[in-house]
Amino acid sequence: MRLRVEFTTEPFDLDEAPAHAVVAREVIQSAELDAVDVGPFGNTAEGGADAVLTAVDALLRRSLAAGATRVSLQVNVLDEAGEGGK
Repeated sequence: MRLRVEFTTEPFDLDEAPAHAVVAREVIQSAELDAVDVGPFGNTAEGGADAVLTAVDALLRRSLAAGATRVSLQVNVLDEAGEGGK
């Protein structure tokens, strides 16, 4: 099974990335995931279920420890064409 995770961490800082956002980006970029896209207002990554779930666990633990006060995330199951299931 393949999954896509989309997430943001808060609080936002438009002047420079807060520590929790940097940590979240590092977790996702170092995980064994495909199609990683990080940005200032949202991040996405795709991969096998085990890899995504492991990354989400680390993302939550590490970004909260680094000062995130809110983490919003969505996980979608992808079909064979790489689209979200309906």
